[in-house]
Amino acid sequence: MRIVILGLTITSSWGNGHATTFRGLVRGLAQRGHSVLFLERDKPWYADHRDLPAPPYGETQLYAGLEELSHRWAAAIRAADLVIVGSYVPDGIAVGTLVQRLAGGVTAFYDIDTPVTLAALDDNACDYLTPELLRGFDLYLSFTGGPTLQYLERTLGAPMARPLYCSADPEVHRPDPAAVPAWDLGYLGTYSADRQPVVDALLCRAARAWDAGRFVVAGPQYPDGLSWPGNVERIEHLAPDQHCAFYAAQRYTLNVTRADMVRRGYSPSVRLFEAACCGVPIISDWWAGLDAFFRPSQEILIAATTEEVLAAIRTLPENRRRTMAAAARARVLGAHTGDHRAAELETYFAEAAQACSGERRAVPA
Repeated sequence: MRIVILGLTITSSWGNGHATTFRGLVRGLAQRGHSVLFLERDKPWYADHRDLPAPPYGETQLYAGLEELSHRWAAAIRAADLVIVGSYVPDGIAVGTLVQRLAGGVTAFYDIDTPVTLAALDDNACDYLTPELLRGFDLYLSFTGGPTLQYLERTLGAPMARPLYCSADPEVHRPDPAAVPAWDLGYLGTYSADRQPVVDALLCRAARAWDAGRFVVAGPQYPDGLSWPGNVERIEHLAPDQHCAFYAAQRYTLNVTRADMVRRGYSPSVRLFEAACCGVPIISDWWAGLDAFFRPSQEILIAATTEEVLAAIRTLPENRRRTMAAAARARVLGAHTGDHRAAELETYFAEAAQACSGERRAVPA
């Protein structure tokens, strides 16, 4: 297929989870023989922090604004078999409207922030999607599965809502058998006000209760005024090529979920799959649907209190820790890589193409 993706960013992972998701998907699509053009709005924030300025798969092009997008890339949008517009794209409503007007093939909205999007739509405050625009896409690809898919179709009128979760790249995310753990528990994530109380409860309080323990929090945008225990190390930013080493240096890693994702359920984060693929055992907060991705106590540990975290990192036998990590990695390799997501997208495209009107092109041979 000829595929055009208009996403927030693929060149910079700074302060967002979109880049790694698009990298895995585009790599998977390219490996399966598809031609992929990724169009990214050239924004100063990402220009200053590009850790992959020229992805080695597909084609990536930057555009300055709507006028350039319309004039320079209109022909590519018209000729594509599939055009995907991602959430949080700058001027997303205008971009989506342009795509729906020009595209000759299947159009899709890829929502990497589904619970946030739906909350913003409820408040009439979403600046990259409207209810009318949502209904105009042939396919709604969602980071959130479960009951939310039925809500998208039955309540909001999306013609076809399908889950397209994030993934891990086994070529990038893999264990390091020679690594020596430097921390007992770590956390990787951009600061979020709704996540921070859980980080405080499950990591910071554990650190205060166990002076001999070693802890780390990595990620940008944490307020300067936050108080960290003395045995918690802070790392401002880690580029994707440093994630493996970071995970390998932890005995356990913590997964904390955004409040909107907890409310909707069925919203695994990219960090969850990446950490599991790197072979580090995960301690996570609970949300509906988590057990559809990992088996609690066998592939992942669930914790709601400081005491549960401390019990895990201080008393769990080493052989069980290693067995759980290996089982989680096997789960990711079997179902949650970029190649799996690319194959799922092919299936969804075929469904959408068949459902489209006669004015749409048939599925390519």
